[in-house]
Amino acid sequence: MASRRNFLKTAGATGVAGLAALSGCTGDGNTTEQSTETGSGSTATEATTEATTTGSTSQESIMFALTPAESDVDVEAQYQPLFNYLESEVGVTVESTVAADYAAVLQALKSGQADVADAAPAIAIQGGNEGVTKVIGIRIAYGASRYFSLMTTTPDSDVSELTDLEGETVAFADRLSTSGALFPLYMLSKAGLDTGGAPDGEPADFEAQFSDHSTARETLLNRDEVVAAGTGAFSTAPHVPKDQFPEQFLETSAENDGDLGTESPELELLSVSDPIPRAPILGRAEMDQSLYSDIETALLDVGEDDLINEDLGDDQQLWFTGVDQGTVDDYQPVQNVLDELGVTLGQ
Repeated sequence: MASRRNFLKTAGATGVAGLAALSGCTGDGNTTEQSTETGSGSTATEATTEATTTGSTSQESIMFALTPAESDVDVEAQYQPLFNYLESEVGVTVESTVAADYAAVLQALKSGQADVADAAPAIAIQGGNEGVTKVIGIRIAYGASRYFSLMTTTPDSDVSELTDLEGETVAFADRLSTSGALFPLYMLSKAGLDTGGAPDGEPADFEAQFSDHSTARETLLNRDEVVAAGTGAFSTAPHVPKDQFPEQFLETSAENDGDLGTESPELELLSVSDPIPRAPILGRAEMDQSLYSDIETALLDVGEDDLINEDLGDDQQLWFTGVDQGTVDDYQPVQNVLDELGVTLGQ
């Protein structure tokens, strides 16, 4: 499964992107949907309507909401083995819909249009605070339910610590990516730099360029004015020599798989975040509790082999290999970062 491990480095961001489009909720509580084919051949809109009409909380059918993929991957095809597994283990028909954004995922759970969802840490926090969702489990990638954010620079730069970034240009992933912006900004704030209104606005002590994980990495490598990058470890760890990483990273991170420091050109490590809980699978709090329990048991028992779609290439497979137990309390590290940066969910 080495090729699936390599895919984690490029597609892991799909499970770990944070707060995208939380301000996109409509005032009437409707979700924004995109017409994407479901596994049953109906469109997402049709599937959602059907689930609402027939009662998706019944034992006969559940609606599984998926977050938008961050690459050219058919996310419903990726998840089809998991849907098949749940149908076999729980005895329900699983319908699916791909939401337009993360706000739509939460609204679908609120409105009863979805029962289970592939979600981001921030959605777990907001949904938990509102009593709308519960964390069924935390996704695992090759034995690790935690991952890391890195701040890196080039070996020939004059930057040796985070405070050296004052007045410099730093590349980040999406403004509200958990590992590609929120945690890097948190590390800079804790180092004493003024992050200003970032991520929503602009920082005061440095210039920020926001894009995605791979673009942030490539910008650091190829543009002289960019002297550091904040990304998920899956993007930059292969460029950093193993001896630069702290013991906690080496013991915990799925990226310590023999590939550390094997990619060129080389990058230099500036800082490693605290462990970040991986993205959750959420359940609607008002779901029938017997059904919720059956789904929870099945998901916590799912194995890596159950998640492989034999019709897809290795680079199209799901980025996670299992589900670990978890609650909203596991996402307190993300809440601490939001508090430090002054980000209010739902605003």
